[in-house]
Amino acid sequence: LKFQLINMVNEDVVAKGNVERIGIEGSFMKYQPGDGDKITVEKDLKNHKEAMKIVIDALLDPKTGVIKNVDEITAVGHRVVHGGEFFSGSVVIDDAVIKALEDCIELAPIHNPPNLMGIQACKEIMPNTPMVGVFDTAFHHSIPKHAYMYGLPYEVYEKYKVRKFGFHGTSHKYVYYRLAEIMGKDPNNFKVITCHLGNGSSITAIKNGESIDTSLGYTPLAGLPMGTRCGDIDPAIVPFLMEKEGLSTKEINDLMNKKSGVLGLSGVSNDFRDLEEAAEKGNERAQLALDVFIYSVKKFISTYVGILNGVDAVVFTAGIGENDGYVREKAVEGLDYLGIAIDKDKNNVRGKEVDISKDGAKVKTFIVPTNEELMIARETQKLVK
Repeated sequence: LKFQLINMVNEDVVAKGNVERIGIEGSFMKYQPGDGDKITVEKDLKNHKEAMKIVIDALLDPKTGVIKNVDEITAVGHRVVHGGEFFSGSVVIDDAVIKALEDCIELAPIHNPPNLMGIQACKEIMPNTPMVGVFDTAFHHSIPKHAYMYGLPYEVYEKYKVRKFGFHGTSHKYVYYRLAEIMGKDPNNFKVITCHLGNGSSITAIKNGESIDTSLGYTPLAGLPMGTRCGDIDPAIVPFLMEKEGLSTKEINDLMNKKSGVLGLSGVSNDFRDLEEAAEKGNERAQLALDVFIYSVKKFISTYVGILNGVDAVVFTAGIGENDGYVREKAVEGLDYLGIAIDKDKNNVRGKEVDISKDGAKVKTFIVPTNEELMIARETQKLVK
């Protein structure tokens, strides 16, 4: 459970933190009031309701709290991973919305149930406070049908809604509009490729404020090879491995989601810092994992330049995108023919809003740290005002 309390008068973060290991041994909360010292609270937490309560208790604490009464919280925005075809934008949560989210569980069985738990926990603790759902999939509803349909029988789409949905939409949207602001561009006349690179990664082509294609698909398994997810593979590999290895549906799903990606390729780690350290020491599989990931990033950037018919900027964000200069450098290496080139010295930076383009490069390349919480807060304020 990750949280921020934001004063929307000036968008200052009043407090922030996260609760980890909910429902298992060793659960704890890390909490930071404003610019104050970080506090760790260790407590066994059985569920998200108990986790939400410990968050509220921290916000109300006489010594380290930041509010005197829970009624000072005028609205709660929830990140929800999958809204299916039900939601093309953020919505005020009511019973009908909750029913629709329950219907989306089979589309996101790992993500939507805890999202719903968080909503129910907040409703119990703050029954009179309006709640808003902000969907990872919503930003990608502008993708045209020819880009989101798969080459399967049309009846499969009609019956089960098997299509590309895309994810990380809140992050892609924030980074796009923030970059337009930084560059002084009209967001309605701007073409950008946003690279959200982390343990889960996606790349999106955005034209005039609308997502027109993205690398993640029906689930967050498609596209780039990620920390533990395989990304795009020949679909015939799935039945082949199931038959050869005697795998069940759950086992093949676990293999592709939890044992693949750079972890599976390297046999070392899903953490890129570990991979780069191992590669520097001569570990060939660690280097291979990096090369496969970087090649895939480069391939999507090149493809999306073509789909956009040229691009104004490429932007890197999220854990790897913001902090890994090696990945950024190699991902655009050889793309100077498209006008994309970065300066090695400028690229020697972590987690800052900065232009890392080579002088004279036709296409600007930026790092913009994502801020999904602020995007959720803005969407929430807009709807409950």
